[in-house]
Amino acid sequence: MAVCARLCGVGPSRGCRRRQQRRGPAETATADSEPDTDPEEERIEAGAAALYGAGSGRSSSSSPPPRCSLLELPPELLVEIFASLPGTDLPSLAQVCTKFRRILHTDTIWRRRCREEYGVCENLRKLEITGVSCRDVYAKRINPRVKSGRFMKILPDYEHMEYRDVYTCLLHRYRHILGLWQPDIGPYGGLLNVVVDGLFIIGWMYLPPHDPHVDDPMRFKPLFRIHLMERKSATVECMYGHRGPHNGHIQIVKKDEFSTKCNQTDHHRMSGGRQEEFRTWLREEWGRTLEDIFHEHMQELILMKFIYTSQYDNCLTYRRIYLPPSHPDDLIRPGLFKGTYGSHGLEIVMLSFHGEQARATKITGDPNIPAGQQTVEIYLMHRIHLPDAENLRNFNELSRIVLEVREQVRQDQQQQEDRAGDSEGHEQHSPQEAQQSAAQPRDPEDKVATASEEQPAQFLLPVGVSSRNEDYPRTYRMCFYGTGLIAGHGFTSPERTPGVFILFDEDRFGFIWLELKSFSLYSRVRATFRNADAPSPQAFEEMLKNIQSLTS
Repeated sequence: MAVCARLCGVGPSRGCRRRQQRRGPAETATADSEPDTDPEEERIEAGAAALYGAGSGRSSSSSPPPRCSLLELPPELLVEIFASLPGTDLPSLAQVCTKFRRILHTDTIWRRRCREEYGVCENLRKLEITGVSCRDVYAKRINPRVKSGRFMKILPDYEHMEYRDVYTCLLHRYRHILGLWQPDIGPYGGLLNVVVDGLFIIGWMYLPPHDPHVDDPMRFKPLFRIHLMERKSATVECMYGHRGPHNGHIQIVKKDEFSTKCNQTDHHRMSGGRQEEFRTWLREEWGRTLEDIFHEHMQELILMKFIYTSQYDNCLTYRRIYLPPSHPDDLIRPGLFKGTYGSHGLEIVMLSFHGEQARATKITGDPNIPAGQQTVEIYLMHRIHLPDAENLRNFNELSRIVLEVREQVRQDQQQQEDRAGDSEGHEQHSPQEAQQSAAQPRDPEDKVATASEEQPAQFLLPVGVSSRNEDYPRTYRMCFYGTGLIAGHGFTSPERTPGVFILFDEDRFGFIWLELKSFSLYSRVRATFRNADAPSPQAFEEMLKNIQSLTS
């Protein structure tokens, strides 16, 4: 403490007012009679002086170099130094002395921390003067679906607000909810992205494009927002429904989990009752009316989803999800993809690589295969060489090839189990060692070729295989044996059935479900997500286990 005090130029020798106020007269007199440094500090300074004298050719008895104090630096230089420190360290720095505390009230410091740590580029003082677009201030802040010629001004009083308030009361306070989340909506799941958007924190729900246009961009709508309406108070507003923002609440339940609650659910209701709400939801969710959907089973699935999801009224619990880590040996870049799932429409899956296997995990799901389950598993060491285009049209020929590879996979798995049993009898490995060995890179001879190394070949779906999207690619690069998860309604009697994983290019792949005689096409989600990287490969694996256990 004495070293810190001398560095700052304050302490008992300079008369620390706060410390003297706490002492009585006797304690103050005793403190004044004490030496200014403790023995440890004198020893350090003596050693530094001796080192200085030896380095400059002087004796150790010569005077040490003049001590430099941070307090002697000009204020503008201290502002630059403090602005380069993490915002979490600044409150501790303010407790050192009065001068530091006064300098830390400089708004330039906190503005830089808001920009560098959270990407806030807005100017509080010129926000209304420079003229912000309707998209940034009104339409997006209220509801992008409201079609009205007038906008209600809802900007807070930024003129008397400071960046320090924005940092401490908004950004730092709610930093734990930034990133990607999966809502607990039964089997349906979802994808929520919480971001700093200007001077707001907004939770955007990402939705797949309308079926069956898998290559179209993602759709998104706001579910909640947080901003400062007063200097020291953050306001949470629910954005669900069609009547503008209204009172809401956010509670951080525990690490990597938070919940939202709407306090005015009447804002979710429409004047035309449930029938009008359903038709509006159907146009937004599917881009069509119920009369346009002729398949009776699909109508039942759509109505079931509306009834199930609308009962939550935006009172949901969210669990954090991470994007999969990438490796140079991966077949393609892992990430999020949109896929076709028959009558269930388009769903979001996460493609990740795990040594000799790749997995597609559902982020959104359906009553048959709920969110969190591994919909497809790919065996990267078992390639399938498809016949030419003419023979590929024969479904029986494709089935014969795939079943032969399946038998080979079973034999390989049996041999691995036998070798694992023999090794356990000779040497026991700890779980940490087993995890490290599983994470080791593959042998160079077993390395899977990347998609760019393969020449494209012609591809046609076999006769009798159905596809929601007939506009699938007509050339492919590689094929592998895989298994797909199928189950009855309510995730009853789940089983893995053989199939073919077809890699078209870096951003698209497909899967042929042999038992269902169905084809699913997947297209990459082209969006940039911040605060979504896993801290470690082990954390990502743990996240996959957690979201799968919720629906198992």
